[in-house]
Amino acid sequence: MPTAYQHMNETWLKQQQERSDLIRSRMIVWRKQGTIVKLDRPSRLGRARSLGYKAKQGYVMVRIKTGRGPREKPRPRSGRKPRSMGVVKFTPQKSRGWIAEERVGRKFPNLRVLNSYWVGSDHKWVWHEVILVDPNHPVIFNDPNINWICDPVQKGRENRGLTSAGKRSRGLRKKGRGAEKIRPSLGAKGNLGK
Repeated sequence: MPTAYQHMNETWLKQQQERSDLIRSRMIVWRKQGTIVKLDRPSRLGRARSLGYKAKQGYVMVRIKTGRGPREKPRPRSGRKPRSMGVVKFTPQKSRGWIAEERVGRKFPNLRVLNSYWVGSDHKWVWHEVILVDPNHPVIFNDPNINWICDPVQKGRENRGLTSAGKRSRGLRKKGRGAEKIRPSLGAKGNLGK
């Protein structure tokens, strides 16, 4: 039986697909706001909770706006064969969600990035909401479910691809046949460029 949070998520996605008046008016407000905005509560409560958010002290919600400009590899200025340009069939290594997490991590160096999720997009911008955790807060430090993030090794986890968006971009959702050279990392054991 679906939970209340699953119903909320389905309703939210349905509104997005229909581009309802509520969604359009929300985008108008978001466009006029700054790039990184601190929030009182998440816009998608069901999605935020599924990624680890709790409505308690020590959790911080941030919405970030990133551009939807071209992501092509720049063409080399000096002479090359067209075949050797390295431009065609080039896939960006990082998703927009991962880039958004990195930018928020630079903005709030005293907080740890837990996860992020997509909340909207238009012809020019993409918005993500990022869940941040304060590792120095006593509520977080004393909670056995989340105090793993207080460990010093978790610092800068968004830069090392340890969040959900980072793991997806690194190809870690795949297992078994065809994914032999993905783990432990693409750069390990001479895997880079193969």
